[in-house]
Amino acid sequence: MKLSTASVDQKPKTRPIDHILLRGEPTRPALDGRSGHLDFAELESTLGHLAAWLQGFGLPPGERVASWVAKGPVAALMPMAATRAGLVHVPINPLLKRAQAAHILSDSGTRLLIGTQARLDTLEEGDVPPDCQAHSESDTACAMTGGPTLPPSDAEPDTLAAILYTSGSTGKPKGVMLSHANLWLGAVAVADYLKMTPQDRTLCVLPFSFDYGQNQLFSTWYAGGCVVPLDYLTPRDVIKSIERRQVTTLAGVPPLWVQLIELDWPPEVAAQLRRLTNSGGALTPTLVARLRALFPNADLYPMYGLTEAFRSTYLPPALVDSHPDSMGRAIPFAEILVVRPDGTLTDDNEPGELVHCGPLVAQGYWNDRARTAERFRPAPEVSAYGGMAVWSGDTVRRDAEGLLYFVGRDDAMIKSAGNRISPTEVEESAMAVPGVLEAIALGVPDPRLGAAVRLLLRGKPGVDPTLLENDVRGHLKQDLPNFMQPRDIRFVDAFPANANGKIDRVAVAREHGE
Repeated sequence: MKLSTASVDQKPKTRPIDHILLRGEPTRPALDGRSGHLDFAELESTLGHLAAWLQGFGLPPGERVASWVAKGPVAALMPMAATRAGLVHVPINPLLKRAQAAHILSDSGTRLLIGTQARLDTLEEGDVPPDCQAHSESDTACAMTGGPTLPPSDAEPDTLAAILYTSGSTGKPKGVMLSHANLWLGAVAVADYLKMTPQDRTLCVLPFSFDYGQNQLFSTWYAGGCVVPLDYLTPRDVIKSIERRQVTTLAGVPPLWVQLIELDWPPEVAAQLRRLTNSGGALTPTLVARLRALFPNADLYPMYGLTEAFRSTYLPPALVDSHPDSMGRAIPFAEILVVRPDGTLTDDNEPGELVHCGPLVAQGYWNDRARTAERFRPAPEVSAYGGMAVWSGDTVRRDAEGLLYFVGRDDAMIKSAGNRISPTEVEESAMAVPGVLEAIALGVPDPRLGAAVRLLLRGKPGVDPTLLENDVRGHLKQDLPNFMQPRDIRFVDAFPANANGKIDRVAVAREHGE
């Protein structure tokens, strides 16, 4: 039997996540940006002061502390300062609005909220739980530069460290419970397969409330490198920061890459990047080709992950050109199985459900046993790890080389005249047509078929929609079977995005799915 798995270590070594700064050379840069420059020794000292300030509120161990702040030293240090103080960190995406923040505060039972004053001012009566204190981020300024300090913690690996709330595209956000081991091993794994070094500088454009965004910090610091937080207003801000801060590593999601490749990059700035990573949505072969051409010196790492297990797979750069549509293989510490409904392994190229086993699996959903039981279930019998696994709900296939390919989510598949159609397959085919920047396929009611395919396109500026539609239809007829052909094609100026920068497919379906 063939497994798609990384090397299995039943008891990998872990440390509390707040120890991660101790790995860097004390005098090497650790944090750089608009808020100033700190080396590892200075950042560790600041962390100790912030943790002592949090501990001073006298909350019992395990209570939740939320942060709702823009990127900067507080946002970067809160994940570790909270755990050093014996608390559980609940980051709130700064792009979220009052009602969404209020849900997270209530659902998590937050006892302490640190937020920028402007965000706190948006909260209304009843938004903050009665036993929760709210403090402005400015209150931390003095605490972080002097006064009491806390030494590194001695937390056990399975101790709850963070609750990360998903974007909530299908209902209200749910909180994923992550342990110290989850966070530490995620940092070790990513730093390892990205081959990061102390000379690397990572531009952090993704929200720290996003597991992919938070890992930008931890994996870079594990490698002894420097992080550069950036809340950008326009994609051109990204170019400016890469040039000004000597950035070598950039993590993004597909909508950001689409924006970046539309810009005019100074060749010397584009050549500065050594590493690009992608998650939060698949890269199309066309987008892969454009990124490779624009950033000739950068290794490209397509990745697949889900908050419930952090990260599952990555595609090594050496395979990107030959397998541009592959998800790759399991990352370190992950065992990835492709199984049938009965839990047995699929054959090569047979679609099945991706199941993630091993120490990166989260502890379930906070305060939600029902949804935890749906997603977190005992691992298939063939698992080398056993225990609880994440049954992703994503359909994938594994080829004879052990590489994985995304087919679609079961709840997103279009059922048309008895056929199951993967939106991803239709979208990738459309994206191969010159002039198409983004594509979304969805099912719409059809009295004869049950559901028909509707294809939404965003074209390059200045391209004639009528001519582009003809080109797309011609390509799809050559590339896809008849039952996958779209009933209609519509053009949009932009697709809505969720707080993590990914296309909000639920919002797209709500607007265009009737």
